[in-house]
Amino acid sequence: MEEDANVGNEMVSIEAVDTTANNLGETTGLNTELDQIWATICTGLRRDLGAQIFGQWIKPIKLAQFEATIGELQLVVPSEFAANWIRDRYADRLTLAWKSHFPDVRSLTFSAKAGAARIAKVKQVELSGQNSSENISKFRLDLDARMTFDQFIAGNSNVLALNAAQRVAAPEKPLFCPLYLQSSTGQGKTHLMHAIGHAYRIEFPGARIIYMSAERFMIEFVTAMRRNEAMEFKASLREADLLMIDDIQFIVGKNSTQEEFLHTVDALISQGKRVVVAADRPPQALDGVDQRLLSRLSMGLVADIQSAGLELRRDILKHRLAGMPHQKVSDDVVEFLARTISRNLRELEGGLNKLLAYAQLTGRDITRELAEEQLSDILSACRRRITIDEIQRTVCEYYRLERNEMSSKRRARAVARPRQVAMYLAKVMTPRSYPEIGRKFGGRDHSTVIHAVKLVEQLRGEDSEMDNDVRMLLRQLES
Repeated sequence: MEEDANVGNEMVSIEAVDTTANNLGETTGLNTELDQIWATICTGLRRDLGAQIFGQWIKPIKLAQFEATIGELQLVVPSEFAANWIRDRYADRLTLAWKSHFPDVRSLTFSAKAGAARIAKVKQVELSGQNSSENISKFRLDLDARMTFDQFIAGNSNVLALNAAQRVAAPEKPLFCPLYLQSSTGQGKTHLMHAIGHAYRIEFPGARIIYMSAERFMIEFVTAMRRNEAMEFKASLREADLLMIDDIQFIVGKNSTQEEFLHTVDALISQGKRVVVAADRPPQALDGVDQRLLSRLSMGLVADIQSAGLELRRDILKHRLAGMPHQKVSDDVVEFLARTISRNLRELEGGLNKLLAYAQLTGRDITRELAEEQLSDILSACRRRITIDEIQRTVCEYYRLERNEMSSKRRARAVARPRQVAMYLAKVMTPRSYPEIGRKFGGRDHSTVIHAVKLVEQLRGEDSEMDNDVRMLLRQLES
């Protein structure tokens, strides 16, 4: 079956072919040149798309054959699903990139490699340097070379997660399994998972390692079931020595996927293998997840990465700039960025990268004025004002209360305590005075608000559950 899609005036076709070619056909005489062009294109795409998307969809593409007479470049991908996905989302970009670097290419053809393993992220391949006669296969592992333990900056907010990740990658068997990394977006979960993969591969060169997102896990599982390859998929996963699944919150509500993931985790733990998962919330907050799976996820170590404080944000910027001594950025600018871009570390580094790139391309000095000018979109988002109404709505959703309870006279603990938490957050996160806050909570006196704030501060130091509730609410509101 063939499915065509127009790309400008060009035609990109998707078809299954009986070829297992991984490299350009020898008859073209252009192997080296086209390989070099493809490497250049990949470098740009990796930068534009990000390491995770590039690793999932672009990196598996192989050059197959170039038909010079018609200007058609044939590319091979691991599966028909991947071919359709790439065609729908990246064909235009790929076609333009090839035409820019090699005008003789007039069209691209994506072909699913017949007979190849359909599971891109868990496909077994020989690592370079491995004696093929030993017949030891390895799982392909797409890791970002920049995300190592050496490049992870430690602070009070992430030291537990960092130490736990290092233990998972160490030769000694860790005391816990699985390791559950929990944090809001952009605080370093993915960095730690990549770092575990790098370090574990160094310690155990022959180990089988799998890293994928939960979304990818679902896609591959469903695809395998449709092709009657579920047993192959399960076997591939359960042969792993280290399994890492990112963004596990995205499997909620998918019963069959949860069931398979549960059995995989059970199998690996029973064999003494290592499992790492990451999510943006604790296991107990994963709505729609089977209780048996929640139990497995909670039985190891849940390592919370808290929002980075000012000192850590400052250290990260300084570390990044230390690797670029030719870039002149004053301490005043570093301090401004660290204080202003506070939502997540990914946004912080992205803002710095944008500023550095602009300065390089225009020749302008990096000043605070330039930072305010070029990063206005990021800065305005970070400066978003949180309202008391928003705080009340978020607290009610978290504690499952009706909104009118924030202003009611009820003193039952199940109502009064969330109301006190909301008052505390209103004082911490808004510039409103005690009397103003009291008026938003049913006209209460300012002394009632002062009492609530002091009480919640005290409880946070004495009650870990209360402290966790407040941290979760702070994250939700800040994000």
